[in-house]
Amino acid sequence: MDTPRWLNDEEIALWKRLQAISEILPATVDAQLRADVELTRYEYYVLAMLSEAPERKLPMSTLALVTNGSLSRLSHAARRLEQEGWIVRERVPTDRRAMIATLTDAGFAKIVDAAPGHVERVREVLFDHLDADQVAALNAALAPVLAALLPEIGDPAECPGGA
Repeated sequence: MDTPRWLNDEEIALWKRLQAISEILPATVDAQLRADVELTRYEYYVLAMLSEAPERKLPMSTLALVTNGSLSRLSHAARRLEQEGWIVRERVPTDRRAMIATLTDAGFAKIVDAAPGHVERVREVLFDHLDADQVAALNAALAPVLAALLPEIGDPAECPGGA
C-alpha cells in the first residue's frame, strides 16, 4: 500500500482556513441578500449570470454550469424566479428537451437593486481585509484549483456574470 501524502503544517492551516471560509462566507453573503432583497445567494447568482450574458439569455444547462449548480437546483431556483417575473424559461425550438432562461426587465431591475448591497457586503467580509497584491496573489493561487475542479467550464472568472 502507498504511503499517504500527509499535509504539512502550512497545508493543514490553509486547509482549515479554506474549510471555514467555504462555510462561513457563503452563509454571510446569503444572510445579507435574504434580509435586504429576499433573494438567496444562488438566486442572486443566477440573475447575475443572466444579466451579463448576451441578450440576457443562457441555456439552462450552461446556466447550471456557470452557477456551479445541478440542473435540479437551478430548476428549483428558476421556478421561484419565474414566479416573481424575473426570468422566463422557453423551450429551444430546435431541441424540445432544452430550455433557455431569459432575464426579464423586472429581473434586471431586481439585480440592479440587489447589487450595491451585495457588493458592499462582499467588500466588508473579503476585500477590505486584503491589499491589491494579496487579491492578485489569491486570485492567481485559486485559478488552477478551480480549473482542476471545474474543467468543463474553464476559468470561472471568464464566465458571464458578476459578483
